[in-house]
Amino acid sequence: MTMVDRSGTPLVQMRDISVAFGGVKAVDHVSVDLYPGEVVGLLGHNGAGKSTLIKVLSGAYQGTGEILIDGKPVEITNPRDARANNIETIYQTLALADNLDATSNLFLGRELVTPMGLVDDAAMEAECRKIMGQLNPNFQKFHEPVSALSGGQRQSVAIARAVYFNARILIMDEPTAALGPHETQMVAELIQQLKAQGIGIFLIDHDVHSVMELCDRASVMKNGQLVGTVNIPDVTDDDLLSMIILGKMPGASAA
Repeated sequence: MTMVDRSGTPLVQMRDISVAFGGVKAVDHVSVDLYPGEVVGLLGHNGAGKSTLIKVLSGAYQGTGEILIDGKPVEITNPRDARANNIETIYQTLALADNLDATSNLFLGRELVTPMGLVDDAAMEAECRKIMGQLNPNFQKFHEPVSALSGGQRQSVAIARAVYFNARILIMDEPTAALGPHETQMVAELIQQLKAQGIGIFLIDHDVHSVMELCDRASVMKNGQLVGTVNIPDVTDDDLLSMIILGKMPGASAA
């Protein structure tokens, strides 16, 4: 794991974020940040608030508090605002059109056109081959529907779509769920490539082992509140489990 430079301004700052559904606070005054080239894991039981928190950044939910990108306050009220701030989300379902091939999925809703206004299939396939060649050089199934691809290959397509459209901030929802060891390693290598490009990644996960392997820091939530944020090299699997289950920082006697 390469060292992340945290001496400058964070890429993302989420300050004092709260989200309520009726009288229930799903997220209660939570603050997290993310630096360029860093992977921050968001951990917690189901219902802890981690997905709700990150959906505020992706524009899917509205919340109170403040979001800063490169130190400047921004308004994110919908997914279009998020994309305008170079934030892309890869949901666990990957949001791919199973009946379309990799190229069509890469440009879905953002197709390239010729000067005559026609869809430029040749240009899109050339761009798809270029970006996939960078991310997954072994990928060859450009003309098959993504339903025929393996889990790791589908992840490659979803990541390529985000990177091609200049994502600087990537939200990944359990990217290795339901993948075998080989494909999990493929995703891990993709994440390392993205880090090297200076992309910051929020990784939502429930698997402590994945977070220990893939992340630089981990922020743990419980009952809508932030238990704390730790540097991965400074903690053990058991430390993270204690934070998740007991809501306590390592070495703390109280939450």
